[in-house]
Amino acid sequence: MAPNRSSRPAPRYGPEHEQFRDTCREFLTREVLPHHARWERDGIVDREVWRAAGRAGLLGIGVDPAYGGGGEPDYRYPAVFSQEIMWARATAPGFVAHNDVIATYLAERTTEEQRKRWLPGLCAGELVAAIAMSEPDAGSNVADIRATALRDGDSYVLNGQKTFITNGENADVVVVAVKTAPERGAQGISLLVVERGTPGFTRGRRMEKLGWHASDTCELFFDDCRVPAENLLGKENAGLAYMMAGMPRERLSIATVAVGAAERMLADTLEYARTREAFGQSIGSFQHNRFQLATMDTELTVARVFLDHCVAELNAGRLSVTDAAKVKWWTTELQVDIANRCLQIHGGFGYLKESTISREWVNSRVQTIYGGTTEVMKELIGRSLGL
Repeated sequence: MAPNRSSRPAPRYGPEHEQFRDTCREFLTREVLPHHARWERDGIVDREVWRAAGRAGLLGIGVDPAYGGGGEPDYRYPAVFSQEIMWARATAPGFVAHNDVIATYLAERTTEEQRKRWLPGLCAGELVAAIAMSEPDAGSNVADIRATALRDGDSYVLNGQKTFITNGENADVVVVAVKTAPERGAQGISLLVVERGTPGFTRGRRMEKLGWHASDTCELFFDDCRVPAENLLGKENAGLAYMMAGMPRERLSIATVAVGAAERMLADTLEYARTREAFGQSIGSFQHNRFQLATMDTELTVARVFLDHCVAELNAGRLSVTDAAKVKWWTTELQVDIANRCLQIHGGFGYLKESTISREWVNSRVQTIYGGTTEVMKELIGRSLGL
């Protein structure tokens, strides 16, 4: 018997979203799952899967149709896609970052010429996108970045290093956070788009991570890299404001992944608890395990309600930085906790590398780190309380 997909109804999602869910499932079944084990071994996905996603209408969901996008501002659509990726247990491709973060920057902060240059390729899967903020000495606090891009005629000369970049190896366009006025500190940050093949732009080693093995992650290096001035996003020195404006959606995206992954883990564990026997009875019938599963089910119900509330707030243009921080840290910490408890219920089998719960356990750990650590999220919330 397969895990129950319908045990957690989503009243905020209508028939049109469920129809889109079917499209996502069909795509993942046909184009991702047959190759995923090989991608996990290789540490990178085939470029063709990006083009297949573009043909299926799964890239640039919110981008204006004039540039090849879906023209759908409702965040429930990319949320459904994220949920289905998690249900399929796919750690790649990095569609979530491509859709929920980079495509938004390139749709909202660009000129008409820039939109015509980049968006059609992003929506078709011909161009893979990445965003480069983190550096070896600058993580959650983007104000600490050291990469500089100084204006020289009709170009910016970019020098610096970025690390932990999702889609970094496959990326054709990279939104890079740099300091164009270093003397102004955080108020001197700008966003530049660096394109594949730009002289002075190189990629480092493919990073070996604990989990998310199929997601290509690498370092990026810029050595007197001359970036055309027309590749500046928005206004010079307004990058911090742009990043802060984009954070609520990015953190909601991470929370969406967290809840989807945790729901899948619980469904799998419930099925295991019903069928695995010890001492002549199913392990789910023991009071301790039954109470653990009941607790997790309750916690996930609460998390889903808050997540759906935040999705509605984002759609209405009201999702605050504080609420995004709350939903990000709460759901990702819950994901890690549920992974731990579910693995315990699986017992020795759960500790085997071949088990799905062991992979979910490892994959969950990064969620409380990227997009702003749990500690940074709590700091933001604390400041909002006047502390």
